[in-house]
Amino acid sequence: MSNTPDVTLKKTLNTFHLWGIAVGLVISGEYFGWSYGWATAGTLGFLVTTTVIAAMYVAFIFSFTELTTAIPQAGGPFAYSLRAFGPTGGAIAGFATLIEFVFAPPAISLAIGAYLNVQFPGLDPKMAALGAYILFITLNIIGVQIAATFELFVTILAVGELLVFMGVVSPAFSFAQFAAGGWSGEDTFGVASIGGIFAAIPFAIWFFLAIEGVAMAAEEAKDPRRTIPVAYITGVLTLVALAFGVMLFAGGSGDWKALSNLNDPLPQAMKTVVGESSGWLHMLVWLGLFGLVASFHGIIMGYARQIFAMSRAGFLPEFFSRLHPRFRTPHVATVAGGVIGVAAIFSDNLVSIAGQSLTASIVTMSVFGALTMYIMSMLSLFKLRQSEPGLARPFKAPLYPLAPGFALGMAVVAFLAMVYYNTQIFAVFAGIMLVLVVATRLMRRTVTPVVPA
Repeated sequence: MSNTPDVTLKKTLNTFHLWGIAVGLVISGEYFGWSYGWATAGTLGFLVTTTVIAAMYVAFIFSFTELTTAIPQAGGPFAYSLRAFGPTGGAIAGFATLIEFVFAPPAISLAIGAYLNVQFPGLDPKMAALGAYILFITLNIIGVQIAATFELFVTILAVGELLVFMGVVSPAFSFAQFAAGGWSGEDTFGVASIGGIFAAIPFAIWFFLAIEGVAMAAEEAKDPRRTIPVAYITGVLTLVALAFGVMLFAGGSGDWKALSNLNDPLPQAMKTVVGESSGWLHMLVWLGLFGLVASFHGIIMGYARQIFAMSRAGFLPEFFSRLHPRFRTPHVATVAGGVIGVAAIFSDNLVSIAGQSLTASIVTMSVFGALTMYIMSMLSLFKLRQSEPGLARPFKAPLYPLAPGFALGMAVVAFLAMVYYNTQIFAVFAGIMLVLVVATRLMRRTVTPVVPA
């Protein structure tokens, strides 16, 4: 009898679960966070930014799906870069993904607190965020199928609620209102508008951030080579449609400048249309929570699998790859990511950088992690095409090498623009990455690779 602990995950997820995860991971980005882009670029400038970023994500997902189906492991981008570039490449992609997924939940949990504060003004948003962590960490530990079924349910409700929002505010919609002062707060396009378009990149990315997290559930998917492409492609198209719909209807229903620095732009936009006492508004606040909960819950699932996979491969202490004896879920990894998130919520002075709000700082840090991972993933795609031409690829990136090349080029441009406009936050991100990668290379454990069936 072997004494080696079982560190493989159960395969229980179907196509609908995976679509729910793909959309649910991201859908909170339609509820909050993106409106900070209006403060930076104006509505028209941000529309340009979002169009380009949406194109990048479509190209990225169609290319990324090739990697996910060829290497369906819980580590996702970490597993692809490890295979393509060895331990250093794996460490860069793995820790960048961790920063993306560990820093996103605090921002979402604070938005949950802001939404609840609309209904209960006496409720401290930070305490509500803490309660959300405790509740959904527990649900994630109980079992992946239960967690994914819950994710699918709340995602469907969240999508429906966004459609209701667009329908309710549509009578007040005017493109003239949307376009008023739409170029970085000015009436006409100019040099300042170009700067605003680039500076707004992190908030356009927030519309789509974390959809790649489906890759971390690949090891728990039934027939991942068939189910993942369907979930990814339908998921990214769903999100593109919702992003443009929400942005246009919210901005064209009133004074968009009043929404540009808020954590709850949709309830505030609806309030100007239907009034503060309308049942529609209260319904949006309550049901709008489902969108935030879907992303919060799904990203907890994602960071737990990333920590688990990196620990299983020897890049983090072995303790983090332990599975719950009854539920077969990475319970230690789930709790560990939650501890970091809660610390971020209650450490305003550490997280709020360069004069940005706490939420904007967290969003920017998370986007730095995401862009680093996108770059490493597309480089891995090109490298594996060369080094492993015989690797089974059930789904191949269409328009290769143009589509992955476009995704890679746009990710590099977006990253450089982020560095230029967010120098201090980049310095923090780069410092964290350097410490983690160097420490891992010095202290990495040697383990027998686990290759899921």
